[in-house]
Amino acid sequence: MQKQNGTELKNKAKQLLQNKTVDRVAGFCAGEFAYDPSPCVFYSAEEIEENMIYDCFCSPNFSKFLVKETKKPGRIAVFMKPCDTYSLNQLITEHKIDKDKIYIAGIGCDGMVDVFKLRNKTGSAILKASCDNGALTVKTPDGDMTFAFDEVLAERCLVCKSKKHVYYDELLCEPSFETDTGRFDKVEQIEKMSADARYEFFRSELSKCIRCNACRDACPACTCETCVFGESSSGAESRENANEFEEKLFHIIRAYHVAGRCTDCGECSRVCPQRIPLHLLNRKFILDINRFYGVYQAGETVGQIPPLTDKNESDPEV
Repeated sequence: MQKQNGTELKNKAKQLLQNKTVDRVAGFCAGEFAYDPSPCVFYSAEEIEENMIYDCFCSPNFSKFLVKETKKPGRIAVFMKPCDTYSLNQLITEHKIDKDKIYIAGIGCDGMVDVFKLRNKTGSAILKASCDNGALTVKTPDGDMTFAFDEVLAERCLVCKSKKHVYYDELLCEPSFETDTGRFDKVEQIEKMSADARYEFFRSELSKCIRCNACRDACPACTCETCVFGESSSGAESRENANEFEEKLFHIIRAYHVAGRCTDCGECSRVCPQRIPLHLLNRKFILDINRFYGVYQAGETVGQIPPLTDKNESDPEV
């Protein structure tokens, strides 16, 4: 799939500002580390030229960022990868984003780097990194290292659910209709385990949780203005897990809250500092919904009703 480079996106961003299509542009600027770009908002061509970047580390999903941005006056332009547009559609459907306040330019994507994979491979500080021709070159204090892009690709990109943009005002790449490739394989492997083995797998993974709430804060499906896990009067306010029950409670409840609305964007696992594969809980729910109600992809179209909030006579009694 054709992928845009930073210069192309800068030029398009400046054009959208200059012709007054929008009054600001969301994009990425350099973060503290070479592999850690930060979401930024640009208001002028000068800011864009000086600070806007785009590379294989720009993986955050901008959809949730737009929930607050679209409450501000004016219109904002955003460059979105195919997977991001599913979350955007879902948020528009739930009336969390005013689509009249956004201008979406769809961009091609060949996948993004998993920073944890890369750091494990380098074993050293990453001073600079660049992607070119299917390879990633990294500068470290111990010298330069080069890796095949597939070696450091994020899991969600290895099993990308779709290369198709489902929402855009302008498409900057050739349209694609590729769909998922084996993204439920791991879930099916876990399903084949004994009940005790499945319990131990998830108990072991969830026991790593430090209740930092990064998964909740990054998740496009978590948009409650008041969260039970952030409310002091609930008794479940963010805190270190006191016992085994609490360490399971947070993630199980969160998975139920986003069931039928989760687009499988993978942000929860991407931001988890403990590397808990939280996406597997959500994928299990997605797979079960597909089995019980027919294949359903959250965010595929604006306005679609999730199976769990709809009622049909053909629904299974489970």
